Amino acid sequence: MKISEAINEGTRAFEDAGIENAGIENAASDARFLMSAVVNMSHADILAHPERELSDEEEKLWLEYVSRRAKREPAAYITGKVEFMGLEFKVTDMTLIPGSDTETLVEEAMLHLHDGMRFLDLCTGTGCVAISLLRYSNDTHAVATDISGDALSVAAENAGKLGVSDRISLTETDLYPDVTKFDLIVSNPPYIPAGDIPGLMPEVSEYEPVIALDGGEDGLAFYRRIAEGAGDFLYSGGWLLCEIGYDQAEKAAAIFEAAGFKDISVVKDLGGLDRVVKGCFY
Repeated sequence: MKISEAINEGTRAFEDAGIENAGIENAASDARFLMSAVVNMSHADILAHPERELSDEEEKLWLEYVSRRAKREPAAYITGKVEFMGLEFKVTDMTLIPGSDTETLVEEAMLHLHDGMRFLDLCTGTGCVAISLLRYSNDTHAVATDISGDALSVAAENAGKLGVSDRISLTETDLYPDVTKFDLIVSNPPYIPAGDIPGLMPEVSEYEPVIALDGGEDGLAFYRRIAEGAGDFLYSGGWLLCEIGYDQAEKAAAIFEAAGFKDISVVKDLGGLDRVVKGCFY
C-alpha cells in the first residue's frame, strides 16, 4: 500500500466515524498526522513522496492506528506526542492534550516573565506551559504542581527531554505548594462545568481524564480557589494569568477583582475568543 492510498483510506474511515468537527479537513489532517508517526517522516516528506510503499510492519501499525482513531481515540494519545509552542511533548491518557488555544496563555505570560524570575504553574499536566516558558526565557525557574502523580511523571519526562529539568521543581499537591513567593503564577485549570462533560465530543468525554476537565458545577471552582490563594504566593506587582473558557471572561474577571487583583484584562486567542484572564497583585 502506498502512502497516498493509505491516507485516502484513513480519511474516509475517519469521515465515516464522524471525525469532522473541524470540517472534513480534520479527518485528512488526522490521517496525515498518524501516517507521519507510522513512517517517521515529516508532513512535508509525506506530501513529497506519496508513492512510497509501506512495509508490512508499517501497514500493520497504520491499520491499528486507523482503527483506534475511528473509535474516536485522540490522535495524540495514539502516537503519544503532540506539538505545542514549537516543541514536542509526550502525552498519555493520564494528561490533558495541550491545545493551540493554550499557547495564548504562554505568549501572554511571556510579556510578564523576565530573566531571573521564579514562577508557579498550577495544574501543570504535561508541563507544557511551564516548560515552554522556561525554554523561551533565560535564567528563570519554575515550580509546577498537579494533583495527579501520573501527570507529573509525564511532565518530568518532558522536562528532561526538553532540557529544563534543572530549572523546574514538580510537586504533587492540590493546587498550591508549601513554598515561598513567586513573581508570576500561571494556570490552565479544569474549567468545564461538570454537567457539560458527558455532552462533549467523544475524544474529550470518553478519553481525556475527567480530573483535568471538571471545573465544578459552574466551571469556576478552580478560579475561585486560585484567585483566593494567589495573594499568599505572589510578590507585590506579581501577575496571575489563567486560561478560561470562551464564555467565562466576565465571571472569571469578577472573581479576580473580588480577590483584590488590579489591572484585570481579558486576552483573546487567535480565533477571536476570550482565552486568558490576568490581573496584578499589589
